[in-house]
Amino acid sequence: MFLCNHCPYVVHLKADIVKLTNEYLEKGVAAVAVSSNSVKTYPEDGPEYMAEDAKQYGYKFPYLYDETQDVAKAYGAVCTPEFFVFKKGSSGLFELEYHGRFDDSRPRSNTPITGRDIRAALDAILSGKPVTTYQYNSVGCGIKWHP
Repeated sequence: MFLCNHCPYVVHLKADIVKLTNEYLEKGVAAVAVSSNSVKTYPEDGPEYMAEDAKQYGYKFPYLYDETQDVAKAYGAVCTPEFFVFKKGSSGLFELEYHGRFDDSRPRSNTPITGRDIRAALDAILSGKPVTTYQYNSVGCGIKWHP
């Protein structure tokens, strides 16, 4: 997942991202978060603040800094939060199964945070079924590219 510290869309979901990842970590799913924002324009998204954020929210998954922004470019990530779910294919390589949003909740929308979209994808993969959930694009803050 691509996250950052400052984006209101990420801030809105942080506690629920932690709840969901903790639940699925117990089911054997690995999780990694990446921040690709430029610290030149958004210093609050830098590694020292990321560590504080991870500690404050109790992240049990790595929260990595993509200094060169090569990871975001390789994934085609464009915003935060943005979610990618892979499963190990029969060839032993990881295959992208889901790319999209957490759910349809937004800051100030009064829509409850459920994680419905990503949860449906994870549950399908864990049960050996194809992901049939419609994959809505993520909505959030654009990745802050280096000037």
